[in-house]
Amino acid sequence: MAVSGASAVVMANKFNLCLPKYKTLGFPSSRLSVASELGFVSSQLSGFKISYPHSPKPATPAVSAPLLPALQPVARRVCPFTGKKANKANKVSFSNHKTKKLQFVNLQYKRVWWEAGKRYVKLRLSTKALKTIEKNGLDAVAKKAGIDLSKK
Repeated sequence: MAVSGASAVVMANKFNLCLPKYKTLGFPSSRLSVASELGFVSSQLSGFKISYPHSPKPATPAVSAPLLPALQPVARRVCPFTGKKANKANKVSFSNHKTKKLQFVNLQYKRVWWEAGKRYVKLRLSTKALKTIEKNGLDAVAKKAGIDLSKK
């Protein structure tokens, strides 16, 4: 379904996709005058709208790059010092019915005194790593894990 005339006819659906131009199929002129006032003509196809560009510019594609939702970084449930991560296990009911579950690591946010830097460092580590740091020292454990404390 299209409209004749000097101006170009662009068909767009609700997803703002441009469709090819069509030639005249015989619209009554009264409908054209109403369409020129409104700027568009409703088609009999659901969801489609025939629109007239108000300026003589050619139609441009809607969006060239995909839109990504704004996601904020999420901390993983992995200890950076020990490498501990969630364990897959079965939850066993009284009837011995087994369902999958995850046993997460006991991660804690902790401010630890860093002697070499003469300041506190805020870390997210497991309780096992905390015990190891108390035993061996923060520098030794961080060096073994390959963690640079100067940028934290």
